[in-house]
Amino acid sequence: MEQVQSLVNEICPTSTQVWVKRGAILVDVREQNEVEQLAFDVPSIVNIPLSEFEIRYKELAMDKELVIVCRSGSRSLRAAGFLINQGFDPAKVVNMKHGIIRWVQRGFPTKGDLSGIVDMNTGGCCDHGGNKGSGCC
Repeated sequence: MEQVQSLVNEICPTSTQVWVKRGAILVDVREQNEVEQLAFDVPSIVNIPLSEFEIRYKELAMDKELVIVCRSGSRSLRAAGFLINQGFDPAKVVNMKHGIIRWVQRGFPTKGDLSGIVDMNTGGCCDHGGNKGSGCC
């Protein structure tokens, strides 16, 4: 899977909540066993594991807003770049930075066992050089 990270817009979990409220679909690229352990609790979510993504990405509607998610944000960044390379609109496909780890840290809804998320009290969404007052997370 080719990486084109420079083309991918990234948003934090709080911004993801805004996208979800306006109808975006979360696309979780974690493997099935990870999702079974801990899942995002949002109305519109699709699980396409990264290991199957190049085969199954056509299941996603090109006209919908998609927020690509995973555990930490790395796999989802690769998947988002792949979608953009396949012709998806870069304005409608975004990566959620820091994945379900930050989602849980922010107290957003999940289903399942939180014990797999380590050290839930560390870091902020904008922990790479300030800007914590931006309301990002």
